[in-house]
Amino acid sequence: MKIGIVGIGLIGGSIALKLKQKGIADFIYGMDNSDKNLDEALHLNIIDEKTDVKNGIQQSDVIIIAIPVDVTRKILPEVLDIISESQTVMDVGSTKAGIVDAVKNHPKRSRFVAFHPMWGTENSGPKAAIAESFSGKAGVICNKEESAADALLLAENIIKNLDMHVMYMNAEAHDMHTAYISHISHLSSYALANTVLEKEKEEETIFQLASSGFSSTVRLAKSHPEMWVPIFKQNKENVLDVLNEHMLQLQKFKSALEKDDFEYVGELIKNANKIREILDK
Repeated sequence: MKIGIVGIGLIGGSIALKLKQKGIADFIYGMDNSDKNLDEALHLNIIDEKTDVKNGIQQSDVIIIAIPVDVTRKILPEVLDIISESQTVMDVGSTKAGIVDAVKNHPKRSRFVAFHPMWGTENSGPKAAIAESFSGKAGVICNKEESAADALLLAENIIKNLDMHVMYMNAEAHDMHTAYISHISHLSSYALANTVLEKEKEEETIFQLASSGFSSTVRLAKSHPEMWVPIFKQNKENVLDVLNEHMLQLQKFKSALEKDDFEYVGELIKNANKIREILDK
């Protein structure tokens, strides 16, 4: 199978490595605005050939779009314009409603499968790609009833060969749940990093005293704005909803500390500990 990947970064590169490893991809075309990314991907044997978008799409059986969600929303209709009825297009964006809406009336809508691999790191570029990154994670397909049966089957096969388990959701529910679980984590990390940078002016002190807990909590703050600003923009209402709740929870801790109500602080922590039972299953 010939696969064309638009965007040879962390996610696109990791998909390419895994599908090559599994023997699903006979040949991978790489398409990217960055010549540096394409040259690195070639050097690392992530892709077999770098090419322009039009040629890569025409030569591929499957096209996987792995670029920021705002650009995906823009170019997806153009990609569908180019493909034949035998080709399949997938994206990997972490917001889905806007992307699905962008092609809802496209005559080749059925050739598109809206996909979100529930994995990512703060790193970027082909050098950060990891073949085993998706193992055991959820691969979400949205609005599957809008995709042709053969396109859906092919996408499911790709997801399973990434060693992910397939989940099905509608796009609106997906965006709500990812806001509650994923997007708020990034906002919180950015806010915490800014808090520390504002209060602690000595960089060497941050470096020397940073514990593993602090490092893991602000890890996501290393993620690039080019990716996350469009996500927050496309999922604004859901992000605001969960952000308001997050601020309420912070206010509970603040109020309890101001009142020396450490018993309540303990209750808040004990309630938070329930997350362990869920995550350790």
